[in-house]
Amino acid sequence: MCGIVCYIGNRDCSDIILDGLSKLEYRGYDSAGVAIHDGGDIRVTRQEGKLSRLAAKLAQEPSPGTTGIGHTRWATHGRPSENNAHPHRAGDVVVVHNGIFENHLQLRKELEDGGTVFSSETDTEILAHLVKREYDRAPDLKEAVRRSLQRVEGSYAVAVMHRAVPGQIVLAKNASPLVIGKGNGEMFAASDIPAILRHCRDMVFMEDGELALLSHSDATIETLDGKPVNRETRHITWSHIQAEKDGFKHFMLKEIFQQPLVITDTLRGRVSIEGSGVATELMGFDDPTAKRIRRIVLVACGTSFHAALVGKYWLEKLAQVPTEVELASEYRAREPLVDPNDLVIPVSQSGETLDTMEAIRIAKEGAARILAITNVVDSAIPRAADGALYTHAGPEIGVASTKCFSAQLAALYMLAVHLGRRRGVLEKSRARRLLENLVKMPVLMSAVLKKNDQIRELAHGLSACQHALFLGRNLSYPIALEGALKLKEVSYIHAEGYAAGEMKHGPIALIDESLPVVVVMPSDESLKRILGNVQEVLARGAKVIGITTEGEKTVADLPMERIEIPVCPEELTPLLSIIPLQLLAYHAADIKGTDVDQPRNLAKTVTVE
Repeated sequence: MCGIVCYIGNRDCSDIILDGLSKLEYRGYDSAGVAIHDGGDIRVTRQEGKLSRLAAKLAQEPSPGTTGIGHTRWATHGRPSENNAHPHRAGDVVVVHNGIFENHLQLRKELEDGGTVFSSETDTEILAHLVKREYDRAPDLKEAVRRSLQRVEGSYAVAVMHRAVPGQIVLAKNASPLVIGKGNGEMFAASDIPAILRHCRDMVFMEDGELALLSHSDATIETLDGKPVNRETRHITWSHIQAEKDGFKHFMLKEIFQQPLVITDTLRGRVSIEGSGVATELMGFDDPTAKRIRRIVLVACGTSFHAALVGKYWLEKLAQVPTEVELASEYRAREPLVDPNDLVIPVSQSGETLDTMEAIRIAKEGAARILAITNVVDSAIPRAADGALYTHAGPEIGVASTKCFSAQLAALYMLAVHLGRRRGVLEKSRARRLLENLVKMPVLMSAVLKKNDQIRELAHGLSACQHALFLGRNLSYPIALEGALKLKEVSYIHAEGYAAGEMKHGPIALIDESLPVVVVMPSDESLKRILGNVQEVLARGAKVIGITTEGEKTVADLPMERIEIPVCPEELTPLLSIIPLQLLAYHAADIKGTDVDQPRNLAKTVTVE
């Protein structure tokens, strides 16, 4: 949830760390801080609020040095404040941490009983005091961190420095992301690749239960129990320019407009029209395995959960496999029945979501096969899976996911076609038509984006409301859920997504002239039924915005605003109908003046419970 950046080299590191933290501020922006070693001492600078406030403080009070660690915080233990900001210090030890120590109360009491006085409410400060105690007993920083971490329970990515060892940073990871970057005579570490990509392209991805000693020229990795680890170095081809706004007002708007290209990139090199198939080199299962699948379980959180709901329709229709969709947080909360013939598909944009990781663990205990759908290569979830289907959406900076959602839809659709062919339930000619239609979608998505000005005008009315209702049926139901979520996330307007057929079972009581109702109603087999729901809403005075298909005559005379999407095959309408809802949410938030890219209380990657 929080973001970490580390540097050891020959350059002054203050600006390097701040630049890296700016790429990670989506992970949390309650406070920020740096600790910089000048060769003699460590200076800690912290500031409540966004990173810009820390930068201003450092501009007034420079902190020179060539070794340092930085942190941007999303508050878990302890309210947002300067005292609770990282880095935390205990004597000569400084620590930054992403995660949660589950046994922090027990450890805090133990330390307090021994005379330790705490200056913050955080669980992280506990580790600083533990490391200090261990280092005072035996002055070896790596071993002091190792012994300390053997006492804690929970998730963590940590970076530790000591005043007496200016040429070292000790890193450790368990259930929170941490990547090491190799430069020319300098080393980096961060929670995510974009934070250090400007400075290096050769990366080493730490695994859970590992400890690393970072020096000026290298990183030595070993397990927490001392076994050496030889880890492959990966060369990253992303451009850091991908993380810039490219003239758009906000990253969210840029990423909405990137979606046609994202779909093209996700399909590139994978879809064979002539062969009527999908390349499967990374999926981790062969044809006999595909035929043995008796059930598919999609596990996900948030926006990825809504993508999974759409995927369920496709997998059951095209691959003819019974499919369930589970909220990862609920899946791990019970004792689900798992069979070796199950295919469990974790869907996660970041590849680091803690609840989804725990769901994988449960599925593996039941000997199920795991296929990850994620955007981040070599993140924790695909590393724990038997295979991976990467979405190739590139870095997504806006906290509210948009382009990654569409990329997940494309990946799930490809998977459904692939499984249908491999299981022998989808004819070659039909598979070819399905893939041809998918390849055409970027052009149609671009046509929807041309409605941006019209959608902004409609958003003015929506931005003035306190509540909104989103309705859909069949494939449009998950899109209604996602549209409501987007509006909530960035505009702070309370919104609910609902299956239109269920409206009469309660939500209709809310309908009056003050409640805007957004209805996802493309021309499909559900249109006739949802028209009745629209009439019920209109009869009660509500203002209706309909997402409709161009040329659909049955909606022409209805007294409602319409945002039209191009004609396309029914099964692919979600890729088009989601775009107006993303734009409605974005413009409503922009008109209200909220922080669109960094909504309050949210973070991009949820690596805590």
